[in-house]
Amino acid sequence: MSTSRHRRWRRKIGPVSRWLPAFARLSTVFLLIALALFVALRVAAPYLISTGFVRSGIEDALSKWTGYHAEFKGSPVLEFWPTPRITLNQITIRQPRESGDKLLGSIESLSADFSLIDALGGRTSFHEFHLVRPNLALTRDEKGLIDWSYAGLLARAINGVRSENGAEVLAWDLDAEIGAVTVEDGTLVLTDIKSAKTYHFDSVTADIAWPRLSGAISAVVIARINGEDLKVDFASRQPLLAFAGRNAETRTSLTSNLLTAHFQGIASIASLSALSGNITASIPDVPALLTWSGKSIPGIATLKSASLESDIMSSGNGLRFNNLSLSLNEASATGVMDLFTQPGKRPKIGGTLAFDQMNLKPFLDAFALRLAAGEAEEISAGITGPLRLLDVDVRLSARRAQMGLFELSDVGASVIVAGGEAKFDIGDSQFEGGEMTAHLEATQRDFDGGGRLQLSIRNADFAALAERLQLKGPLPLATGSLDLDLQSPKAIWTTGLADVTGKLHFWTREGTIPGIDAAALRTQAAEKPFFPLSAAAGGAFAFNQLNLQADFANGTAEMHDARIAGATQTLTLSGVITYQSNGLALSGSLEATDPAKAAELPLLPFFVGGSWPNPVISPVPLFGNTPHAQ
Repeated sequence: MSTSRHRRWRRKIGPVSRWLPAFARLSTVFLLIALALFVALRVAAPYLISTGFVRSGIEDALSKWTGYHAEFKGSPVLEFWPTPRITLNQITIRQPRESGDKLLGSIESLSADFSLIDALGGRTSFHEFHLVRPNLALTRDEKGLIDWSYAGLLARAINGVRSENGAEVLAWDLDAEIGAVTVEDGTLVLTDIKSAKTYHFDSVTADIAWPRLSGAISAVVIARINGEDLKVDFASRQPLLAFAGRNAETRTSLTSNLLTAHFQGIASIASLSALSGNITASIPDVPALLTWSGKSIPGIATLKSASLESDIMSSGNGLRFNNLSLSLNEASATGVMDLFTQPGKRPKIGGTLAFDQMNLKPFLDAFALRLAAGEAEEISAGITGPLRLLDVDVRLSARRAQMGLFELSDVGASVIVAGGEAKFDIGDSQFEGGEMTAHLEATQRDFDGGGRLQLSIRNADFAALAERLQLKGPLPLATGSLDLDLQSPKAIWTTGLADVTGKLHFWTREGTIPGIDAAALRTQAAEKPFFPLSAAAGGAFAFNQLNLQADFANGTAEMHDARIAGATQTLTLSGVITYQSNGLALSGSLEATDPAKAAELPLLPFFVGGSWPNPVISPVPLFGNTPHAQ
């Protein structure tokens, strides 16, 4: 059986072995003929094709493409090995004089491959363009469209392209081959008429692959703006629709040391009316990005980094960010955000963000958007700041939140900016075993008109708070409540302690004040005309309730009859505290809580002066005038 199988294979291989040498010989002959023709054309081309013919062809091609008139200086250089190529120097492209003589730009050197067969047939066709140090100027008009060209083939193709069933369709007479375009060390000046700004891009390097006008494009562009290098990757199967400002499928990435962003979906360079896709962005250093862009936000230094990832789509008169993932510093949130734009009205940002853990400080910094200090001339000139250009209505929630040294849990907050006013509210939160609500608002000229803070704390552990803040001195340690209402006529970031006015009400249940021994206080008062508080700090003053009210103004707090009632004795205080210098000027008294025990614990009036946390106590004789706050 094995022998018969080998015979069958030999019968099959035999015919192949007979015709294979013939095929190899024929292929070799054709290859040698093609190689001979290739070498012969390269050798004969300099004698068959004139430099002037090719130069005239590329001049006509540039004029045809752009609609502008191309002018060349210097002598062109023709090369035929390894591919036919022409190089021209000192090129100027401008509008025909009868149409305005507008300059599109200049190119130091332009090289392009051309078809040798077409040139021998009396035609010219070019591809693989290489531009060295081009200097171009483009304009973005009021509609958001780029003035790509004057009246050339590119302009006609952009105007003539249409979309059918999501595909780009271009008439055959408007289509043309392009190939690859390489740009080296170029400059671009883009004038945006809509925003009245001009952008300068230097050291431009680009690699563009665009086989045909009707085909897909991919481009990588590196440029420097304001001293920072930016890399843009752009790809689209519908480039003409994109350049026409119509909706087109695009994939765009921006990479730099300051910002990384990526978008994939449907977009338009003219408007956001039909935007849809996915967007990601990352800012590793927010202050550095603001400095580079020439913007300034006071206090923003605490917001180091930011990033987002979201599905984005147009929604009515705005944009919706679905499945949003947002990170600020180490805090991450998910939610939904909306950007609303309506003619004649300010844009508005709204939505909800849910954090597991967050720091409220960056939000308060971002909340304090305004023109930077030193821009008073712009303010007086009527230039509006961010709060006058943008409305905000954002709801925030967090399982845990930090605000400076304070820690909150189960936080529900909101940021609202509208009608020249800005409000930040903590509507609900757990704070030191109790509850806290807060309200911060600012009006007039982006916080320049001052602000107001209202804080309400109920049944919180102030002993734990004092320990957390590492406060020194004899302070009440108890579970209590606090109402605080402060305001300032100055901008929040320039407000000092002397600029704050307001009221405070603090009351507690039972607790202690370490560092105050009532018995020692009476002993020292009986023996000495004055003594430091530390001399009576051997014990603690236990109390059943505390009630304190104070007014703030001009850098001082005026205390009104603070009453600290203990089981046997009651301590009262009133007077002035200069909190900028920790100075005290208080009148106080120590007396029996039960009037029936007045003989056992007689009234002890005294004066407190000096500075916190170890002021000097001076007893006041009963027959003298009770001193008042100075």
